[in-house]
Amino acid sequence: MKKNILDTIQKKIETSTKLETALQYICDLLNSKMPGYDWVGFYFHNEKKKELNLVAFSGLPTEHTQIPFGEGICGQTAKNSQPYISMDVSKESNYISCNIGVKSEIVVPIFDNNRVNIGQIDIDSNTINQFSKNDLFFLEAINEFISKKFFK
Repeated sequence: MKKNILDTIQKKIETSTKLETALQYICDLLNSKMPGYDWVGFYFHNEKKKELNLVAFSGLPTEHTQIPFGEGICGQTAKNSQPYISMDVSKESNYISCNIGVKSEIVVPIFDNNRVNIGQIDIDSNTINQFSKNDLFFLEAINEFISKKFFK
């Protein structure tokens, strides 16, 4: 299933001329086709304000459209450029709740051609222990497609 989704996403990105259109397509596809991907969003860095800005998402609306670097799992990833998997967000001291149904989260940075962290994909699940290293590799592949097309 993931291979088919990766192929579909790669083709969409290759034919896209607008980043936002490609990102929204990815959000909608992952949210509808991947069990447990209950909220999917892309945040990008605003270096002047030292915050993340939500560019595209699929799932319940969130009030967290801007997240300061360092705050929450997303803000932490923005600062340290490391992917993060939380199997149980209730055990996280730095967690920002998007909605009460979220039980686990994965955040994977997007790097430009110079390996600078410019944004991330953030996925929330209403299932505890939803994410694994396979999800990490899957999302890293998607981020690599985005980077190669739009951030050469």
